[in-house]
Amino acid sequence: MPLTELQIVECRDDDSLFELLSAELRRRLPDEEGADLDAFLKNIRAIPVGLRAMAATYQLDVSLCLDDLGWHFANWLHRPYCEETLSGLRELEAFEEAEIFGDALRLSQPWWPKLMALREVSFDAFVQWYPDSDYEKAMDPLTRRMWDLCKDSKGERDGLLKYWPRYARKYPHKVVRVMS
Repeated sequence: MPLTELQIVECRDDDSLFELLSAELRRRLPDEEGADLDAFLKNIRAIPVGLRAMAATYQLDVSLCLDDLGWHFANWLHRPYCEETLSGLRELEAFEEAEIFGDALRLSQPWWPKLMALREVSFDAFVQWYPDSDYEKAMDPLTRRMWDLCKDSKGERDGLLKYWPRYARKYPHKVVRVMS
């Protein structure tokens, strides 16, 4: 059953709302990003703009939890997907994060041929090359700024997913309806 504006409005806490949003994304996008990012982008462009933004930013949150911005681009070496992630951050009103991600995306561009070449050898080639590389050094200040933004007032990590319930409460119609 599709998520409704009423369910969003009546949801008492952010954790429960996050679960509703996650379930709606799983319902609408049963296949995750996978290997075909072009197909994934086509699929998310057919869902409401709020869910689209959430789907596009999910993997960035995972990358920031497990690794850093340099690793993110190595894992998701697809310009249209990265542009969709940037657009998603802006839509979710994560403006500082969007600025940092945009800077990191621009800074990473000269490295993309190297990243592609390493991936063609094997991902392990990237794993061996990346630590202490000039690429890691270039990404590090932006990663650190992003990590700082992904902490709550107690210094605990709360990531980018904190924007999902905020956004849904502010714009429930953008989460449940495709806008033209």
